[in-house]
Amino acid sequence: MATYICIVEQRISELLGLKPWQVKAVLDLISEGATVPFMARYRKEKTGNLDEVEIGKIKDEAERIDVLEKRKQTVLDKIEELGKLTPELKSAIENCTDISQVEDLYLPYKARRKTRADVAREKGLEPLAREIFEQKNQRILQQLDQFINDQVASEEDALAGARDIIAEWINEDVEVRAQLRDLFESQATISCKAARGKKDDDEAQKFRDYFEHSELLQRCPSHRFLAMNRGVDLGFLKVSVEPDEERAIALLKRKFLKGYSDLSDQVKMAMIDSYSRLLQPSLENEMISLLKEESDEDAITVFALNAQQLLLASPVGQKPLMALDPGFRTGCKLVCLSATGDLVFNSTIYPHEPQREVVKSKQLLFEAIKKYGVEAIAIGNGTAGRETLSFVNEALGEAKMSLEVSVYMVNEAGASIYSASEVAREEFPNQDVTVRGAISIGRRLMDPLAELVKIDPKSIGVGQYQHDVNQALLTKRLQSVVESAVNKVGVNLNTASKHLLSYVSGLGPSLAQNIVNYRKENGAFKSRAELKKVPRLGDKAFEQCAGFLRVRDGKNPLDNSSVHPERYAVVEQMSKDLGVKVNELIGREELVAKIEAKNYVNEKETLGLLTLQDILQELKKPGLDPRGEAQNIVFEDGVKSINDLEIGMELNGIVTNVTNFGAFVDIGVKQDGLVHISQLSKQFIKHPSEAVSLGQQIKVRVTEVDLQRKRIGLTAKF
Repeated sequence: MATYICIVEQRISELLGLKPWQVKAVLDLISEGATVPFMARYRKEKTGNLDEVEIGKIKDEAERIDVLEKRKQTVLDKIEELGKLTPELKSAIENCTDISQVEDLYLPYKARRKTRADVAREKGLEPLAREIFEQKNQRILQQLDQFINDQVASEEDALAGARDIIAEWINEDVEVRAQLRDLFESQATISCKAARGKKDDDEAQKFRDYFEHSELLQRCPSHRFLAMNRGVDLGFLKVSVEPDEERAIALLKRKFLKGYSDLSDQVKMAMIDSYSRLLQPSLENEMISLLKEESDEDAITVFALNAQQLLLASPVGQKPLMALDPGFRTGCKLVCLSATGDLVFNSTIYPHEPQREVVKSKQLLFEAIKKYGVEAIAIGNGTAGRETLSFVNEALGEAKMSLEVSVYMVNEAGASIYSASEVAREEFPNQDVTVRGAISIGRRLMDPLAELVKIDPKSIGVGQYQHDVNQALLTKRLQSVVESAVNKVGVNLNTASKHLLSYVSGLGPSLAQNIVNYRKENGAFKSRAELKKVPRLGDKAFEQCAGFLRVRDGKNPLDNSSVHPERYAVVEQMSKDLGVKVNELIGREELVAKIEAKNYVNEKETLGLLTLQDILQELKKPGLDPRGEAQNIVFEDGVKSINDLEIGMELNGIVTNVTNFGAFVDIGVKQDGLVHISQLSKQFIKHPSEAVSLGQQIKVRVTEVDLQRKRIGLTAKF
């Protein structure tokens, strides 16, 4: 077992370019119950300062190897049950490094429906097939009558049955499948065309770029394949994958034909049949499946990057604010929230057509701002968003309140999903969905992370074909992204919702609920140590979560920092050596600068310079929010719909989505425009994320306006 573990560690270290001892350290910590954020933050000495991405890759690769090894064992067990497991076959399976190799070796033994070859064997034609396949006994073709029986009517039937058996042997040849797989991967073409009778279908027109499309498989980008795949799923497109058939057949000829004879002609016929009927369809499906997996991985990676940036968007912080969920006919739902996000007031104003109660709406706006001490206003960016923004700015200007109250446009994607969710009903059982939606918009401005964890990430509109990809893999990746974001920022133990707490390292839904229940019964936590009184929160969970939870105004000032309780003693020693108390040291950069980290290295407790430097940095600026401050954007006046756009216009925008092929930018006209990757930078970039990030403000110029398809082309190159 130890030898196997060493092999796994070596394989992962070679694949990822890491040292074997680092891989071992991570795998050991995982086996002990450590989370990725905990290892990256509090076990730097053990892992050699690996970050979350590197640790995550080790974990993923170890899981992949585990799946492979389990599949190997399953295959070995099934072949052994058949009594056909030879030492050579066992060794070949055990040495496989890829799942496709295992499946190729298992193919001849796999349970299946009766094939044409099986039928031929039942007719006693396998000896004939063997003679023909070996291409040595030319006389066998003059002795075909010996294979004619009540099931084989003629010599041609005998030859046809023998060819069926040979075709299956060729299909099951491991070496041939590997060579053809290489040919498919390097030279196959992926072709797409409109499904029969669908070319003129109105719904199919969005896929018209693929009605006659062909390109090398290896050059097909993930977003293009996913677009084609969606068209296939909807029944509008047909996709095929195959290399040049002559090259494929030539490969088979080199492997199976032995000179020129009547026997080799029979083998050639079987070979062509095997390729067209068995090999090509099988490998085509495999290539499409492989490309789907790779495309899913690409799309999920893009989605995860966007989700991370959205979750880590800058907050305005805890301050009284107003939120408006805009609308025309139904009005704008208005809510006021306290500094802690509690609903204190709600109403509806009608500043737009058809009611156009401008004066009355302004009066209610002013009264609410004054009564509830509103310092910021959040406006949803959906229907009537720009019109509502103009109304609010005009009203504040008239009242000379523009400098006192900041106004922000907030991405409301997913707010309606939240408002109708069980979470929203639990939080606001006596409010309707419109009020809940407005509350969500306001809370997103106050603290995007705390609010967005309540919404299924697939519903927040920052992905690339996220509904078409492997949902289990997407969910797993997004779970990691949310955990990373939550633990990077830290969580207020006394105000966090159970949804936010559930993503804290070492907790989960059950312990998060227990923490909330404990708060209700016993009041606010006075220290991190009090967490140990929470039911079922043991020492291991405390170790994993404590450093990421904050207790403001608690007994120990270190409880409101990222310093882990296991390192409190060293901070107390530092304070003692300086002749001050711990609370006098925190935030005093001039005092912290006097501390020599190397004097506190303790190899016995694996306390090294990496951890000590983190501690000193935290002591200088405790509780520093890594997200920065929220910024506002000013859209162009007079440009509120796609009909207002003209080629050449230069506009302010905000990046709302980053994909593999470009970035979508909100320019205030309800329909986002696309800046293709080629138009994002004057320098060559491999991915749009090298030039822009989600939420970034950007200057763009209009290059194309397609009113029919509601498409806007933009450039960021000036």
